[in-house]
Amino acid sequence: MRYKSAMRFWFFTLLLLLVTACDRPDQHTPYAQYLARLQNTLDQRISPPTPTTGVPRRPRPGQLRLAVPADDLDVLDFMELRGCALQETIGKRNSILGRHARDSQRLLLELEFLRLAPPCVDKLMSNGQQALAEQLQRNVTIKREQLPARIFNATLANDEFGSFWRVSEVNPSYPENTSSVPVTSLASINALARQWLAGDYRVDNREFELLLYDLSTGDGASLWLALDQQAAWLEGADQVLRQRAANGPLCQGRIRPAAADVLPTVVRKFFIQGIQPRAAMLGRRYHDLMPPLQALEAQLQAVLPTDYRHWQQARDRDLRAYSEAPARHVQNLQNLLKPCGGINGN
Repeated sequence: MRYKSAMRFWFFTLLLLLVTACDRPDQHTPYAQYLARLQNTLDQRISPPTPTTGVPRRPRPGQLRLAVPADDLDVLDFMELRGCALQETIGKRNSILGRHARDSQRLLLELEFLRLAPPCVDKLMSNGQQALAEQLQRNVTIKREQLPARIFNATLANDEFGSFWRVSEVNPSYPENTSSVPVTSLASINALARQWLAGDYRVDNREFELLLYDLSTGDGASLWLALDQQAAWLEGADQVLRQRAANGPLCQGRIRPAAADVLPTVVRKFFIQGIQPRAAMLGRRYHDLMPPLQALEAQLQAVLPTDYRHWQQARDRDLRAYSEAPARHVQNLQNLLKPCGGINGN
């Protein structure tokens, strides 16, 4: 009796949630409707799912920022670079503004240094300033080795990427009308990183800053949260199916319960028509956003700090599992309905 009372309590709690959802439709409404119908059809009761309200916090930029040692070109060396365009770059870098520049600006200055240093080395050698030329060449080598860390600080560790993974709640219409801008920004930043690491240091400074801004408007956290919530509701539906399957096959020989005919209708109306269209959009968004981001991370793998790696691994594991939730549910439905002729009842 106590068990039945508890199940009755949870069932009416779910109905209350469903009524509330119908009064104020949101992204949970189709799942709540489907779950209620599923429980009623199969005469199974579960505790109402508790949809997630946030995503794992990404480490703060200050925790992620990689320390990059300064070079050994002092003021006297700077004065000796007269006639080199590089002198102006070093002057900008050593100014008060340069020393307090954002990591994206520091990266742009380092790329400018790497672009202008080789002709300056040649000029110094031709002027007989071999020692300074060799010192400058050593700095070029060091800066090339530091470039992955500079790119990480300016991209994956910065505030714009932080905004990409920060959200308070999911828009009920998400992912309808999502912009392609974050996807193209990620792809462009990844392509630039590949170009720079290959030794081509050209860049349009304004374009790069705009790419970072565009990325800050992205929906990484919205996607993560929406997939997480979807997976939580579908896990509830899977639990109903597992509970019914534990009682034995739904159809046995000529015994065909009413649920065998009602369930395919519930699935078509409330899952296939009510849930799968959004699930398909979420799946497409996942496969649009993640590959260019993961490609950038792969390029910088050697310098990723431990805190970032741990967050990255948890993110990829969760998103992969969440994105597979609809397929897992379809398989569970097929397993339960197979003795009855499948979802189509044939």
